[in-house]
Amino acid sequence: MPEEHSQTIMAVDELQAIIQRCQILEEADFKGEDFNLFLVAGQKCLEDGYAAQLLEVIQNEKNKVIIKNMGWNLISPLVRCIFMYKEEDDKREHCLRILDQLAQLCNPKELFLGLLEQIEQTSGDQVCQTVMLLLQPLQTVLLKLQNKKAYSVGLSLAMIMNQLSPLPVPYTKQQIQEDKLGLCQCCNAVVDFAKPFVNEVVKNTEKSSEYDDMELKEELLKFCMKSLKYPLLTAQLEQLEGIEEHPFRHFATEIINILWNIRELIPLVFLHHKGKSPRWENQEFADIERKNSADSLACLSYLMFVQHFGIECFPVVFSPSYLLLCNMTHIEVLLKRTEESMLSKGLDLFESSLLRMEDNSLLHDYLEFRDFINVPQDLVKIMTLCPMEHLRKKSLSILQLFIDKFDTEGKYTLFRCLLKTSNHAGVEGYIIKNIKDQIHLALTKEYDNVWFTGHHLISILDLVLSLPEGAETDLLQNSDRIMASLNLLRYLVIKDCESDNQTGVWTTLTKIEQNFLKPLRVGLNMSKAHYEAEIKNKKENRKEAHSSNTVCSVTVSGEKMPAMTTGMQLQVLHSALFTFDLIESVLARVEELIEVKIKAVMDENS
Repeated sequence: MPEEHSQTIMAVDELQAIIQRCQILEEADFKGEDFNLFLVAGQKCLEDGYAAQLLEVIQNEKNKVIIKNMGWNLISPLVRCIFMYKEEDDKREHCLRILDQLAQLCNPKELFLGLLEQIEQTSGDQVCQTVMLLLQPLQTVLLKLQNKKAYSVGLSLAMIMNQLSPLPVPYTKQQIQEDKLGLCQCCNAVVDFAKPFVNEVVKNTEKSSEYDDMELKEELLKFCMKSLKYPLLTAQLEQLEGIEEHPFRHFATEIINILWNIRELIPLVFLHHKGKSPRWENQEFADIERKNSADSLACLSYLMFVQHFGIECFPVVFSPSYLLLCNMTHIEVLLKRTEESMLSKGLDLFESSLLRMEDNSLLHDYLEFRDFINVPQDLVKIMTLCPMEHLRKKSLSILQLFIDKFDTEGKYTLFRCLLKTSNHAGVEGYIIKNIKDQIHLALTKEYDNVWFTGHHLISILDLVLSLPEGAETDLLQNSDRIMASLNLLRYLVIKDCESDNQTGVWTTLTKIEQNFLKPLRVGLNMSKAHYEAEIKNKKENRKEAHSSNTVCSVTVSGEKMPAMTTGMQLQVLHSALFTFDLIESVLARVEELIEVKIKAVMDENS
């Protein structure tokens, strides 16, 4: 014990000796050696648990000049010790008071660099803890800085966001409540850190537009854009039952408030194409900047138009179709992503934009905008490729909503586009059903509909009533499309008399038979014969093997299926035969109806 005590006395004595030596020196006479000795002695005091003695030295008025010049060196050991002690430990409290004193007494420029270096060096689980610990002293120092203040604020915010951005964003209710790494708490602490600088911009904007204030405004704008991309773009922002104040909703509100206060909210929503972006000589950097900006703006639109953050600031003068036009770029950005949080935001933004509109009110001219063609194609990809069923279902309902909003010519153009680009029999079948519904409306409404009758309809029927590879078409893979086409043709033959021929189907019947019905009949006969032969072979092979548990592989529509027993393969083959029988029964009915109608007309004429 006496030995320990003497070591402590030594550490404190060493510090006092350095202090006494430096007290008699002028500020300009401090040497590198003095800085090193001060750091070693101060660090030893902290590590040996004598923060109280160090605090006394720092608070002593006589040591003011020494602490101003040398104190910033203690930041690193100080942070280490703060994390070493428990919350209730007096030594931790002494360390926190030392940190507060250093923020008040040290040279602001030196301490600023020391604090920033400490944030830069932290990693993993300690990132949020370190940032939250140093935000207050960092804010104190920045408010004291006279030169390059805007640059320093920007550097601080950029450094903090860069350190936070690798951390996973809590998504589920449980993750948000646990906030294991402290990210939710930290993000809101960073916003509080930025508030004095926002207030400074607001105050100075009211007075004049000095250059430095414009710089500070730019730095705050960059911070908001980064925050929109991370964590808000990834975060779950729906109201969650049981969470009174959702941390990310609170953070989103604060970011929107900053944008409003620095007068950038409305320009960002509407004038993003005129936005200032740095001119990068390196094209790769320019592309990254553009992508980051697109992600941030898409998130901003989601916050405003879906979650209604800042909507009270929004001018109520824009038509729903104009708002849809503004949002389509953002919707496209979000729908091209694969993460659930971003896809769902894109679908919600698209849905809310469409729900503002009346059915049949969207002019076909909007399809001249690239986004209005790209977005439905992105929806098709989600419908057919997304592994999450709820998003597949939602994208299908939104595609229908999108179709419903267009005028008749718009629907017609969209159908043609999707039939040519979807490359998916299920989607094509769905579009063909929509075409049938539009033809039904055209035939039952009193007003003329030129797009789903006559020569326009014949043009789209050429796409619908055909087989991609003639008789060689894979009927199983294309069964959804073929069934929808046959049902449409059956409807046309029943509903449109040859004498009226409103749809024009009767004048193009020969072409339909040549391009669709005959090759389909041939294809069906070939496919059935092939599958029946396969079934026969499997049954014979099974008898030879004396077991139905022989495992082998089978290829369906060019894709190798998982290993299956012979019994399972037979089941698949029988299922395919059932599909062919279904197609054949509808085909037979269509052929019969055509024959009856033609015979009736011939009887009338004779």
